[in-house]
Amino acid sequence: MEPLIRLEGIKKTFGPFTALNGVDLSVNKGEVLALLGDNGAGKSTLIKVMSGVHQPNGGTIYVDGKAQKFESPRDAAGAGIGTVYQDLALNPLISVTRNFFMGRELTRGFGPFGLLRMDEMDRITHDEMIKIGIDISDPSQAVGTMSGGQRQTLAIARAIYFGARVLILDEPTSALGQKQQMEVLKTIKKVRSMGDIAVILITHNEIHAQLVADRFVFLSLGQVIGGGMTSELQGPEIRRLMSGGAEIADLEQELEAIG
Repeated sequence: MEPLIRLEGIKKTFGPFTALNGVDLSVNKGEVLALLGDNGAGKSTLIKVMSGVHQPNGGTIYVDGKAQKFESPRDAAGAGIGTVYQDLALNPLISVTRNFFMGRELTRGFGPFGLLRMDEMDRITHDEMIKIGIDISDPSQAVGTMSGGQRQTLAIARAIYFGARVLILDEPTSALGQKQQMEVLKTIKKVRSMGDIAVILITHNEIHAQLVADRFVFLSLGQVIGGGMTSELQGPEIRRLMSGGAEIADLEQELEAIG
């Protein structure tokens, strides 16, 4: 089966600094891929290349088997790449519905003075969030009254409704309490169960990755250093790869030498 998204030999440099050095990656429909690595591994740069923020210096991105060239985030969104960043791009002072449709409101009439079709937008917002596990009884409530987990779900539901087939989640549980983290993990499982969306989960939390991911890929210094099915990888091997592979052994020797 052709992966929904496939990266071949992706390179990205910033002057003399090489951020990505020939990254290969693929994700299928209905699959959650956990992308792990320490700070500076290249995860953020890779996200921005897939999202059209950065243009690679080499390599090719394929979506549905067709080579793509993203000159902007708009191009990536048009190809079905949806990215939910840590800041979520939500306005806490306006309603759930207005955040859901931000900049893409449904109107009645023509021009800038068209009337908002609020009842229809409220219904769509409510229904789309229920699909992935959150029942917001009052879509007119301010986003600032929602929990962190509910806000993540709102951002995910919005991305899917507006065409995301590849959903990139940037550290979705990093700033949340334990209960809210579980809400987000349930949402990811709901999205996976839809069967037609590929999810790329960027995280530092190996436990969360093991709970929801089908496969792992590990980055270090801009290169893929390992990966495998979740069922095949154990905690010690995951931690070793997250720390850059053999580098962890060197650190252990240095610590033992200190005594």
